[in-house]
Amino acid sequence: MSAIASIETFASEWVAFVRVRDREGAEGWGQISPYHADITAEVLHRQVAPHALGGDPADAGLGTRALEAEHKFPGSYLCRALAGVDTALWDLRARRAGVPVCTLAGGAPRELPVYASSMRRDITPAAEAERLALLRADHGFGAFKIRVGRECGHDRDEWPGRTEEIVPAVRAAVGDDARLLVDANSCYSPARAIEVGRFLESHGVDHFEEPCPYWELEWTAQVTAALDLDVTGGEQDCFLSQWRRMVGMRAVDVVQPDVCYAGGLTRALAVAEMAAGTGLPCTPHSANLSLVTTFAQHLMCAIPNAGTHLELSIEGPDYSPWQDGLFDPPITVREGRLPAPAGPGWGVEIDPGWLAAATRRVSELA
Repeated sequence: MSAIASIETFASEWVAFVRVRDREGAEGWGQISPYHADITAEVLHRQVAPHALGGDPADAGLGTRALEAEHKFPGSYLCRALAGVDTALWDLRARRAGVPVCTLAGGAPRELPVYASSMRRDITPAAEAERLALLRADHGFGAFKIRVGRECGHDRDEWPGRTEEIVPAVRAAVGDDARLLVDANSCYSPARAIEVGRFLESHGVDHFEEPCPYWELEWTAQVTAALDLDVTGGEQDCFLSQWRRMVGMRAVDVVQPDVCYAGGLTRALAVAEMAAGTGLPCTPHSANLSLVTTFAQHLMCAIPNAGTHLELSIEGPDYSPWQDGLFDPPITVREGRLPAPAGPGWGVEIDPGWLAAATRRVSELA
C-alpha cells in the first residue's frame, strides 16, 4: 500500500500551495485557503500533517480522522489547512490515473458559463455599470454579480442609497437579457432583507446571496420563504452538521460551499450530495483567481446538481496583486465561458518562480 511520505507548504501571507508526496515518489499539488495563509500553513504542519503522514492517499476518511483528532480546535483555520492536503491528494491520485480530478470524482470535463463577480463596494454605481458593460462587450459575459449593502452591515448600506442606485444602473448597462446576481455579505435583518429582495426582484435579479448574517440560519430561512428569487449561501460554513441543518430546513435555495473554506474537495462533494438529495443546486463560491476557482470548476463538472454558472472574480492585480503569476495556464475566459478543464489532475502547474520566493516548510514521515 502506498503511504503519504511528505507534506510541504510554500506560503506567503496571502496564499499557500501544498505538495504531497507518497513513498513511491508520486506527487500532487493543492492549496490552502487564501488570506492569512502563512498562519494556516502553521496549523497544517502542527494539526493536520501528523494525522495524514503514513496514511493511504486514497483514504477518503483521512480528513475526518484529522478533524476528530483535533476536536478541541474546531473551525475555519483547521478546515482551511485540511483543504491544502485534501486538494493535493486529489491531484496526486488523478495524476497517477492520468485523468482530470473531475473525472476521478465521477464526472467529466466540460466548459462552463461563468458569471463576472465584482468584489468591490468602494466603486460608484456609474463606474461599476460602465466596467461591467465593457466586460460584456469585450469578453461575452452574460451574467454578473455585484455587491449590495455593507459587509456585516446591520441594515446599513456602504453609503446611503447605493443599493437602490447600483442595481438599476447595472441592469440598464448590461441589458435585460443578462443574468444579474447580488451579494449582501451578511448585511440585513430578515425584515430589511425581504424589503431589499422585493426591490431586487423588480429589477430581474435572480440570486440574492447571504442576505442575513450567515450564522443566523433561521433569519435566512425566513427570507427564503418570503421571496421568489433564489436566496443562496453557505460559503463561510465549514461544519458538515451546519450544512445538514441548512439543507434540511431549506434555509437557502442554492448551496455555495467554498472548497478551500469547507476543508477540501472531499467535504465540498459531501455538501453537494446533501443538497442533491433535497433537490437543491450547488454553485460553489470561488471569489478570487487562486486555485479555488479551478477547484470549483472541477467540482461543478463532477456533480449532477451543478448550478448554471461558475463564479469568476473580475478583480485583477490592481485590486488583488497577490493573485498574479501563481500558476500556468492562467484562468482565461472565452465568450463568457471557461474551457473544459484539462488533465491530468487539476490541469495546472504552480509557477516555479513563485515557489522559490515563498516560505517553504516540510513535514515528513519518520
